[in-house]
Amino acid sequence: KTIKGDVSATLVRVEYNGAILGDSSKADVSPDGTANYNFMTSFECSPDGPNSLADVAQKPVLLTVMEVSQKEKKQKEKTVPLGQAVVDLLPLLQGECSFKVSAPLYAVPPSPLESLHPEAKVCGGGLEVTVRAEEPLLSAAQLSNGNLLSVTLEAAYSVPEAFAPSEPLHNYMACLQVPAAGEKEFPLLFKNGILKLAGGKEPVPRPKKWSLANIVAPGALNIPDSFIFGGPYEDEDGELNKREDREFRIQAESTKRIVWDMEKRCYLDPAAVVTLQKRIAQCRYWPVEVCRMTVAPASKGKASKADKGDEDKQIFFHGVAHVNVLPLLCPGVKQIRGAFRVFTYQDNKVFEKTKCQHSVFRDLGTQLSLTKEGPWSPGIGTPLSKAFPSKTQKEDKEKITKDKASNRRLYAQSSLTPVMAPGSTTLRERCLSSQPYVEAGTFLVMEIKLDKALVPKRLQEDLTRRVKQMIPPRPPLPPRTDGAKKAVEDYHNRVTSTAAAILSECRELFGKQLPDGGAIDPQTLEERKRQLNFELNKSGKYFAFKEQLKYAVVKIVREKYQKTTAFETLEEFQAFLSELYVYLMDQMHVALNQLRFKEAAPPVPVLRMTEKQLWLFAREAEVNKDYELASVYHQK
Repeated sequence: KTIKGDVSATLVRVEYNGAILGDSSKADVSPDGTANYNFMTSFECSPDGPNSLADVAQKPVLLTVMEVSQKEKKQKEKTVPLGQAVVDLLPLLQGECSFKVSAPLYAVPPSPLESLHPEAKVCGGGLEVTVRAEEPLLSAAQLSNGNLLSVTLEAAYSVPEAFAPSEPLHNYMACLQVPAAGEKEFPLLFKNGILKLAGGKEPVPRPKKWSLANIVAPGALNIPDSFIFGGPYEDEDGELNKREDREFRIQAESTKRIVWDMEKRCYLDPAAVVTLQKRIAQCRYWPVEVCRMTVAPASKGKASKADKGDEDKQIFFHGVAHVNVLPLLCPGVKQIRGAFRVFTYQDNKVFEKTKCQHSVFRDLGTQLSLTKEGPWSPGIGTPLSKAFPSKTQKEDKEKITKDKASNRRLYAQSSLTPVMAPGSTTLRERCLSSQPYVEAGTFLVMEIKLDKALVPKRLQEDLTRRVKQMIPPRPPLPPRTDGAKKAVEDYHNRVTSTAAAILSECRELFGKQLPDGGAIDPQTLEERKRQLNFELNKSGKYFAFKEQLKYAVVKIVREKYQKTTAFETLEEFQAFLSELYVYLMDQMHVALNQLRFKEAAPPVPVLRMTEKQLWLFAREAEVNKDYELASVYHQK
C-alpha cells in the first residue's frame, strides 16, 4: 500500500535465513499506490532441519519490494530494490498458528552507482502479510513449560583509547553461551558493533535491531514494537548502580563508545529450562566475552589454510564481563538489566568466577564462523600458555613462535593498523603487561529477559493457604455474654442513683412529711412536678443526669443489640428506637422496684401497756393453757 514515487511495476522477493524463498510475479502499481501480489511461498521448520525453532525465534522473514524497469529491445528487465519490510515470526512460538500483520516498508537508500530519480527510492505504507503454520510449532507441554530468552546488548562505554576509526576496518563483537538441554550450550553472537566518537548520549527510547547482514534498508533493521527505554541507574541490577557511580556513568555515555542495540532470542524447551535453573543455581555468573576483529580487504586474496588456522587463534582485546543472573531465580523476576565491568580475559580467573572452561572466541571460533566477514588480521593474541596451565612446554614454544611470526607481520602493516599507545615499545608488550579494559573502566550495558519467570510468583491465595497449613488456627473466642449483662447492670445502677438523687431533691424542696390522710391532690402534685423540673434545670442537675444515662444507653445498644453502624433506612431506625424505648422503660421499672424493696422498714413502735392490761393478758393465756406466755405477762 501507498508506494510513493513514479513507480509503474514492482515485485516482491521473500527471503528467510539467508535463502531466497521466491519472487512474486510483476504487479502494476495503481494510481493510489497499491499493488496486489497474491504471492505465497513456504519453508520447512524442523528441529533437525536448516530452519529450527532457534531460527524462528531470532530471524524474521525479509520482504524486498523491487521496481521492475521497462524492458528494452534484446535486454532483460532490470530490478532495483525500493524498500524492505520484516515480519517477526515470534507469535508462532507463542501458540498462534496464523496471524496477519501490516509490515512497514522502509526505503532503500539510493545507490551511488545508479542515476535514478530521487523519488524512485522513497517508499511509504507497508505490506499486508499473512503467516500460517499447518500445525502448531509447539505442543501444549512445550508451550506451558518452555520459555523464551531474549538478550539485548546495548553498548560498551568508556572503551580503551586504542579503539579508533582506522584502516583496515574493525568488527567489534560480543558473545555469550546460553545453557541448553543436557551439556549443550547455545551461543548468542553479537557482531558489527558501531564505534561512535565523543558526542551526545544515545536517545531513549530507541528501537532494538535485528542481527541480519542482508538488510539494505536501515529502517528494516528495527525490531517491531521492541525498544530500549533505559531508566534510573539506581534501579538497575548491574554493578555500577551506586550513587558514587552516577557521575562516571553520565560522562562515559557521552564519550567514545561501541553501540550494538541488538537483540538475540533463544527458545528454551522444558529440558533447557530445567538445565538453565540448575546452572544458575550452581554458578550465578555468566561470562560475556568481547573482542575486536580486523576485517581484511577483499583484494588481499585468499589466505592459505595454514594462515587461516593461525589467524583464527588470534584475538584482539579479548575481554569478559561477569553478569550476575541469580536474580532470575527470585519469584516473579523475568528481567535483569544493568552495567557490568569488562576485564581482560584470563582462563583461570574466568573459570574461578563462572566455572566456564572454554572461550567462545578462541576455542569455538571456527564453529561460530567468526571469519565469514573477512580473515583475522594478524595482531595480538590471548596468551594460551597462561590461559591453560596444563599445556606442555612444547605447545608453549609453538605458541611463542607463532606470536613472533604474527608480530613480524604486524610490523609490516603498522601503517594500516596504528593501535600502539604512546610510551609503549611493542604491541606484544602492551597486551601482556596492561589491561586496557580495566584501565579505561569499560563496562557493558545489557538486558536479559525471559518470557515467563523461572520461579513463578505465588498468588496471595496460595500464600494464605500455606501459612494456614504451617500455623494451625486458634480456637474461636467464646461469645461475649457478660458484656450485655454488665451493660444492663450499669443501666440499673444509673437509674437507681438518679432516682435517689431526685428523691433527695424532692425532700429538700417539699419536706419528708406527707399531708393529712397521706394523699395529695392532682393539682398540688402537678405544681410540685413543675417546681422540681425548674430546680433541676436551674441547677444543671437535669443535664448531668441525662449525660449519665446516655452512656449507659449507648453501652446497651452496642453490647445488647450489637449495633455499631448507621442504619440504611429511616424506617429501620424508627423501628429500632421503638424497640429500644420499650426495653429501657421495662428495665427502669425493674431497677426502681429493686430500689423500693431495698429501702429500710420503719421501726416497730414500742407498745406501752398498763398493769391492768398485763393481768388481763396473763389471765387469757392461763385460760388457753399457755402457761409460758402467762408467766411472761406475770413477770412484766
